[in-house]
Amino acid sequence: MLAFASVKENNCSTFAIFISMKEGLSKCGRCKQAFYCDVECQKEDWPMHKLECSAMCAFGQNWNPSETVRLTARILAKQKTHPERTQSEKLLAVKEFESHLDKLDNEKRELIQNDIAALHHFYSKHLEYPDNAALVVLFAQVNCNGFTIEDEELSHLGSAIFPDVALMNHSCCPNVIVTYKGTLAEVRAVKEIEPGEEVFTSYIDLLYPTEDRNDRLRDSYFFNCDCRECMTKEKDKEKLEIRKLNDPPSAETVRDMIKYARNVIEEFRRAKHYKSPSELLEICELSLDKMGAVFEDSNVYMLHMMYQAMGVCLYVQDWEGALRYGQKIIRPYSKHYPSYSLNVASMWLKLGRLYMALENRPAGVKALKRAIAIMEVAHGKDHPYISEIKKELEDH
Repeated sequence: MLAFASVKENNCSTFAIFISMKEGLSKCGRCKQAFYCDVECQKEDWPMHKLECSAMCAFGQNWNPSETVRLTARILAKQKTHPERTQSEKLLAVKEFESHLDKLDNEKRELIQNDIAALHHFYSKHLEYPDNAALVVLFAQVNCNGFTIEDEELSHLGSAIFPDVALMNHSCCPNVIVTYKGTLAEVRAVKEIEPGEEVFTSYIDLLYPTEDRNDRLRDSYFFNCDCRECMTKEKDKEKLEIRKLNDPPSAETVRDMIKYARNVIEEFRRAKHYKSPSELLEICELSLDKMGAVFEDSNVYMLHMMYQAMGVCLYVQDWEGALRYGQKIIRPYSKHYPSYSLNVASMWLKLGRLYMALENRPAGVKALKRAIAIMEVAHGKDHPYISEIKKELEDH
């Protein structure tokens, strides 16, 4: 299903935008800021890229609209030049998306107005705009129906709209997974689906306990989930596992630590924008020490901060440190996430590559094969990511 997309890296689609340079990519000769798989891909994208090319040249380093703004600009351009339905709108058109406009609080409305201002600022010479009210609706629709495109290690690549895929409802017990080939979305079953049974995907990260998941769903999608997992909360006890002590912590102590954990997760999210890697790693380590007095290492809040610490270690190329965190994460991940989870596959993949980098080939081969086993179900056996990983195994 072809997407309206704003994408950072390697794919071939009319609606692709490359933001970061990779080896072998073709670069736009004018703006020097748009990158493509090859010359043909660049030619196909010109009707969309020309909206930005002159502005990129004019603004230079000051060209910084958000992905949401860039994606919305492309949707407006496409609707203007091709008012008929696109390939990806066979069942549902973008104009038919739910906006939940009546549920937006003042903060969300202000953020949309900021995006509208950025749209006018960066695209003023290239687009014909509907009125402000219509733009508010469109941005609300994009925010509520957008997809995040990620690579094989779940690193963020870009944002996209897949109208027909957006028809699927959410469940914390999904029976399909959405994966990507560039800006092509592919939907695969990961469970047996009976005739007439509804197809469910997951809109959110499923690691967290029921209350956290529904907080996220309410904030981003304006509903509570009533799937079996949310009704029974059967995994919550394991996800919030408390350390086994001679003197068990009181219920109040546990509640306070959960509150602390949620606050430190938010603190870290903000800190990533302005603190150094060493400062970020210190936040992780201090929070892990504090939470570790009450929580087991398999507790999801501990896992969250371990994952962040692993990311910092990878960023500064501390392979041994990253491996230590990854080794602690992988088993609880396999227990907490559903079968064929991309999160589990990406962790095995990271571990495999770390083992290989540290010259532990037997452990590396084992981890990479575990990643492949999940990805062959989620991505399909012919996906380029799987071919790349198999080549890594051959090269080592």
